Amino acid sequence: MTEKTVTIQLEKGLEARPVAVLVQKASMHDSKIYLNSEGKRVNAKSIMGMMSLGLDMGQEVRIEADGVDEKEAVESLEMYLTGQEN
Repeated sequence: MTEKTVTIQLEKGLEARPVAVLVQKASMHDSKIYLNSEGKRVNAKSIMGMMSLGLDMGQEVRIEADGVDEKEAVESLEMYLTGQEN
């Protein structure tokens, strides 16, 4: 398992469109991917789960991935959430 805690740097946080993009990015990987924030753990490939987190800019979130491409999955989501890739 690979884990990393990141601070969200998306200007509008994770509203509908950014969540959809995040779910698309997560779904490109074979690994199981979860995001953890404030005691909630949700499947990053689930749009409803991701919307339930209600994450805003500046909040910390832990990305967890487990599987054949776990490192690449964590890196991909980290790049997106920190605004280094859109």
